[in-house]
Amino acid sequence: MHSVFIDELDAQTYAEHVARTGSTIIIPAGATEQHGPHMPLGVDAMLSRSIAEAVAQLTGALVAPALCYGYKSQPRSGGGNHRVGTTSLGGTSLSLMVEDVVASFISQGFDNVVLLNGHFENYQFLYEGVDNAVAKTRTAGSTARAILLSYWDFVDENTLAKVFPDGFLGWDIEHGGILETSLMLLLHPQLVDMDRVIDHPPAKLTAYDIFPEDPARTPDSGCLSSAKGATAERGQLLFETVTDQVAQALKGELLLGDVNIEVN
Repeated sequence: MHSVFIDELDAQTYAEHVARTGSTIIIPAGATEQHGPHMPLGVDAMLSRSIAEAVAQLTGALVAPALCYGYKSQPRSGGGNHRVGTTSLGGTSLSLMVEDVVASFISQGFDNVVLLNGHFENYQFLYEGVDNAVAKTRTAGSTARAILLSYWDFVDENTLAKVFPDGFLGWDIEHGGILETSLMLLLHPQLVDMDRVIDHPPAKLTAYDIFPEDPARTPDSGCLSSAKGATAERGQLLFETVTDQVAQALKGELLLGDVNIEVN
């Protein structure tokens, strides 16, 4: 039995997976970013990696090492790039890194490359990198395909109603809130301290950005909403929905290999 994580495979076993028809690699993308006093800096990469693992087991894919640095945290979605613990890449650096990594996997022989994003601010820069990599490798004769997605876009209305029985206030204030904390309580409970959750009203965000950033615009906790209602049970609902829906999307869009490969 082999791991789905390529950094845990020997080169020969890895090459055998790459050579299969429909070979697929999932690249988790996250950030190193503060998530309040109750969670670690690596939440975004940890969650995207765990979701990628589950999706890989459902689709026969492999999982690459996570991209652990992301684009700059912003006050209207992540608390702000000025906060201690948040260590970011500029947009050009992130796009170029993604372009090189995706192009390398395609040149090695993967038929499909999937970018599974776990950090809100990353998306457009991941898009730039993936788009350029596919264009470059197509010119060289590749027929490989790529998919870019953010896991929260697969949370349906029914699941949202169960996780947020008092009403869902929007994705823009979910940084360090119930969604991420619930998933962490399910997947990495030893890294969450619910006694340190600061219960405060949702941040009141403007419809514009100001430069330089004003720390007073977001709560001192670093979170844009309270995680008080987070539970592992709610995390389970989210996790099951996301992994199933992402796997179904990949099966619908890509020619995948044999799901019954030897992985654990």
